[in-house]
Amino acid sequence: MKTKLKQRLGDLLVNEGIITDEQLQHALAAQKQSGRKLGRTLIELDLISESQLLSFLAQQMAIPFLDLSRRRIPNELVQLLPEVHARRYRALVVEGDEESLTLAMSDPADLGALDTLETLLAPRQIKLAVATEGQLLDAFDNLYRHTEKIASIAGELEEEYSGQSEFSLDALVGEDADNDTAVVRLLQSIFEDAVQVRASDIHIEPDEKLLRIRYRVDGQLMETTLSEYRVANALVLRIKLMAGLDISEKRLPQDGRFHMSVKGHEIDVRLSTMPVQFGESVVMRLLDQSAGLLQLEETGMPESLIQRVRAQVGRPHGMLLVTGPTGSGKTTTLYAVLNELNQAERKIITVEDPVEYRLPRISQVQVNHKIGLDFSQVLRTTLRQDPDIIMVGEMRDQETVEIGLRGALTGHLVLSTLHTNDAISSTLRLIDMGAAPYLVASALRAILAQRLVRRICGHCATEHPLTPGERAWLAHVGGEALLAHPFKRGQGCQRCNQSGYRGRIGVYEMLELDEPMVEALRRSDAEAFAQAVRASGQFQPLALAALEYAQQGVTTLEEAMKLVEDATELGGTLSQRLSTPEGVS
Repeated sequence: MKTKLKQRLGDLLVNEGIITDEQLQHALAAQKQSGRKLGRTLIELDLISESQLLSFLAQQMAIPFLDLSRRRIPNELVQLLPEVHARRYRALVVEGDEESLTLAMSDPADLGALDTLETLLAPRQIKLAVATEGQLLDAFDNLYRHTEKIASIAGELEEEYSGQSEFSLDALVGEDADNDTAVVRLLQSIFEDAVQVRASDIHIEPDEKLLRIRYRVDGQLMETTLSEYRVANALVLRIKLMAGLDISEKRLPQDGRFHMSVKGHEIDVRLSTMPVQFGESVVMRLLDQSAGLLQLEETGMPESLIQRVRAQVGRPHGMLLVTGPTGSGKTTTLYAVLNELNQAERKIITVEDPVEYRLPRISQVQVNHKIGLDFSQVLRTTLRQDPDIIMVGEMRDQETVEIGLRGALTGHLVLSTLHTNDAISSTLRLIDMGAAPYLVASALRAILAQRLVRRICGHCATEHPLTPGERAWLAHVGGEALLAHPFKRGQGCQRCNQSGYRGRIGVYEMLELDEPMVEALRRSDAEAFAQAVRASGQFQPLALAALEYAQQGVTTLEEAMKLVEDATELGGTLSQRLSTPEGVS
């Protein structure tokens, strides 16, 4: 049953001494001009805070004031109120049973909205609660996913093509790519859903009796399944049309890209198709061009490490490698460096496959293997273009490595990436690829290895009691001193989609070659090189950086433990280093 205010809001606030009569008259005059509700007008005039107003309303109406940020709300209850009405009336179903529903509103005194909502949610009775408008808007973004819309459009397609053994290729190619076609609307909903959950990749995977759509969010996959598995062919064909791929070729993998605008975001989509047992699997990498390039300070790199990187890229020649597995943020780091180096007095050329972000003033070359335009060929030409700085997307083969190293020896600063697990193994990987040891020792200046770990959600972070396994592991790698440090974990809330994590941050180790390391490299002595690295005072392994983040409450101990392959390599001084007040060095 609805609970109503016995007096007008303004009069109640004046009677309780929260605002003066003069302030009320001023607010009423402003309300006439803006047309907004009195409560919102009072907040905008800084006469009362939102939490103060809502707490007062809750007290006057004898209804609860809810904190939605940590509340788990069942999706089936949320969907009882369509999103358009939820956003219009700032209302959300948060609890319920067969007889009644609890409705959180930012303005429970809006009688017109209550009448409409009661009609929409009939025959169940309405119990009111109060929540801030900001928390409601966040909840709308997180809870009103496009899952139902995607399933509905997929059902339309399934019904439209029922009775056919396969979708008509000719019919699909002849379709006009307008928003009223079911395939295009389905794709649009998938991309909107991906942008809403901050996905970096979309996976479309046909199976025997269902279609899986998975989003990679903060490095982890989230899965949605559709029983309308027959729509997969139409979906893949439309995507291939958008990327300009050969739609008749289903037996071979293809790569492409296209650009689209989604909910105010300019998205570059990198596309890869692969034939699988029940059709074609498609993976799309989403690059948000509207977000802009990161500065080095925005990568999460510690300030002391930023200064060391700047010192290396400020040198006139030599090679800097950024290493790590796929998806570890190497390209983001390199683009942040290029963004800083991009000045009128420097000629910068990049050789990439593909070009991910378009940079002004920089000559960016897209590798094209189909016509023989590979890394080595472009790199040879690049050296004749009078560059100061060369960025090579990836060191993939012996020829590319050797040309890059020789370029670093002949007066150029060369930046590149390499797929290795850590900084120490990177130099040996170059030698394994066929580069002469003396060439690596002479040209290579520094290696920056990195990983991404998930950040604990700041809205639901709480102290985490260590499990017996975690206690034993910490005692092993750092001694009893580590056990005294508090660690945190996210409980799960609306902001983080109940995962406990929101966003990622980089952890780094930087190896700057000194004379003992160079001599060991020239001899191809892997053991001596590793010993020289560990003896270096500036070298800090990835695992230690991750553990320091865990100690500071930035990430969880579980995330840090994933980076440690051999706990004994951290050494017996770990607890002493982690207990220093400087934090991540």
